[in-house]
Amino acid sequence: MEGWTLLKGMGLGLAIAAPVGPIGLLCIRRSLTQGRWMGLVTGLGAATADGLYGCIAGFGLTAVADLLVDHTQMLRLMGGLFLCYLGLTTLRADPAREAAKLSSRGLWGAYASTLVLTLTNPATIFSFIAIFAGLGLVDSSQSWGASLALIFGVFLGSALWWLCLSWGVTLFSQRLTPTRLKWLNRLAGAAIFAFGLVAIGLAIGSVL
Repeated sequence: MEGWTLLKGMGLGLAIAAPVGPIGLLCIRRSLTQGRWMGLVTGLGAATADGLYGCIAGFGLTAVADLLVDHTQMLRLMGGLFLCYLGLTTLRADPAREAAKLSSRGLWGAYASTLVLTLTNPATIFSFIAIFAGLGLVDSSQSWGASLALIFGVFLGSALWWLCLSWGVTLFSQRLTPTRLKWLNRLAGAAIFAFGLVAIGLAIGSVL
């Protein structure tokens, strides 16, 4: 029973992580310019946030959910500003001449940045609550073990997607010349910056 619940959670995690948004673009860019491990750790930050939001939806932590809802505008604004900063940094970055040397500080920074970015998107919690409720994945009679299996499955499914994405795009890295990498930086940076502007616009629009 709990094994089946784990598999359902993995499917849900894959479905939520797969659409390419600002985090996906960031993962792709870091994988190509800084190596597959940096891209994977970037994705694991998002997977951790997905697991946390899955925990809120799965265990019905309404107090936490209400707190996020009450601060939706502020979280969107913070996330939007951070995305604009990352977009401008990516847009202006020169193509890497060689793979970056891995360090615990660099890996932790990549993980923490995507964790914060994903957590500042309150829409994610609504997605989890809607899907959990719509598919009947959680009910009052469900055991703690089943709920934990579901949440762990969400994390595993999301992490599996980021593993496939970060390691998959590096297969094409040999075909990217410095000129193509420069254009990749510009396109990815512009797209990430645009996502940031949209988040800021939504935050401001909800206040006016």
